[in-house]
Amino acid sequence: MSVPFRFRLERVRALRERKEELAKAELAQAIGRLSESEHRLRAADERLSKAREQHRSAADAGATSGADMRARQAYLERAERLRSRGAEEMSRSESEVEDRNAVLGRAAQEHEMLKRLKERRRSEHLHELARTEGKALDELAIERFRRSAA
Repeated sequence: MSVPFRFRLERVRALRERKEELAKAELAQAIGRLSESEHRLRAADERLSKAREQHRSAADAGATSGADMRARQAYLERAERLRSRGAEEMSRSESEVEDRNAVLGRAAQEHEMLKRLKERRRSEHLHELARTEGKALDELAIERFRRSAA
């Protein structure tokens, strides 16, 4: 009678698999946020570039009032602050992606380790089962030989 294989750490393996799946989902979300940050930073770069160009062209024209120049300067400074915030957000997003990638790597490694352990245990079980069955067959053959010799 053969005993079916049972991996005693199956619940742990399933938990590690789930942890890996969650880490993949969190990495995907972080990559999405990084993409959005990149988009916002490009838009801020474009606004800043346009604000600088408008500021230069207004200064070159020379026919603008002091109040108009102050307003353009305030707009330019605001665009620079928005660009700076966008760069900070981009940096945070990149760090988050790196962190999530590291978490996924560890989760995948833990899950893979348990999968290999399960396969090794299954192989050991099958080997032991074959050995036991071989032993039983050998005993049957010996018993038959004894009966035929007697």
